Amino acid sequence: MTDILTPPFDTKVAVVVRSDLAVWQRLNVTAFLASGIAAAHPQLVGQPYADADGTPYLPLLGMPVLVFEGSKEDLVAARERAVRRSAPLAVYTSDMFRTGHDEANRAVVRAVPGADLDLVGVAVHGPRNAVDKIIKGASLHP
Repeated sequence: MTDILTPPFDTKVAVVVRSDLAVWQRLNVTAFLASGIAAAHPQLVGQPYADADGTPYLPLLGMPVLVFEGSKEDLVAARERAVRRSAPLAVYTSDMFRTGHDEANRAVVRAVPGADLDLVGVAVHGPRNAVDKIIKGASLHP
């Protein structure tokens, strides 16, 4: 059995953020969405780190997280493709910028039908080919 955290990777983690967001928003959305992938897929988290002095550091995702950008339409299409494929998906909506905590975030998502979500970011993990098809149209973030 191969270690899923040893290259070459059979799976891919992709985050797509909307291209019209401010830089701080892109970074914030990326961090939130990557945490969703880590929470849903704990097997992707590596071992804790330590420096030469023995100071411990927290573990990180053990594989690259590729960050892409796209239009609102690209995000809507990615969500639709992921739902059609039953691929687990993390979402971040514009309404979440106005909330202050986790329960409020879930409430603003729950209040809107999926097709009407004002998506500003999505993240998906899965087989490389499937993820590529889901995020088609997005380009690697500069």
